[in-house]
Amino acid sequence: MNQAMQLPEAQRQRCEVWTRVMGYHRPVAAFNPGKQSEHRERQHFCEPK
Repeated sequence: MNQAMQLPEAQRQRCEVWTRVMGYHRPVAAFNPGKQSEHRERQHFCEPK
């Protein structure tokens, strides 16, 4: 059950990443180059419950 599944290159598709900006959700691909660079540099964290 712990086998990794690999798809042929022709069957793969790009994953669309969305993020919350100023209270609404947007795809990162729609950001300008500067904002995309800033998004890559962000620190991700998990808030304790």
